[in-house]
Amino acid sequence: MEYTFEQVADLLDEIADQFPPALFTELNGGIILEQEAKEDPLFPPGEMFFMGEYITDPYLGQSISLYYGSFLNSARREDWDEETWQEELYLTLSHELTHHMEFLANSHGLDDKDEEDLMRYLEEYGL
Repeated sequence: MEYTFEQVADLLDEIADQFPPALFTELNGGIILEQEAKEDPLFPPGEMFFMGEYITDPYLGQSISLYYGSFLNSARREDWDEETWQEELYLTLSHELTHHMEFLANSHGLDDKDEEDLMRYLEEYGL
């Protein structure tokens, strides 16, 4: 199943409404759904994609970007159903909001876990 960009944007709005408003404190750039896929340059082309990204900028503040094209790529490769789309969007937004909360608390536990996961993936790919 494939969702259009507009359908994912609507679904993402519904998902974001499920989170407590306090999690959005100082997320002044909001949640942005980007049209493109974002590949991880450490892996062979088409093998690994960023689904979302927490962004801090000294001038623009904090925001979360989710990459529609990355979700669509995975949905096509793994034949996602409606439930999988919703789960993946929810998990990704939750992950990025955790980065935001940790940033505000000057903590980095999830960053450390992400780094460990990256090292494991690189090893699996022989890179």
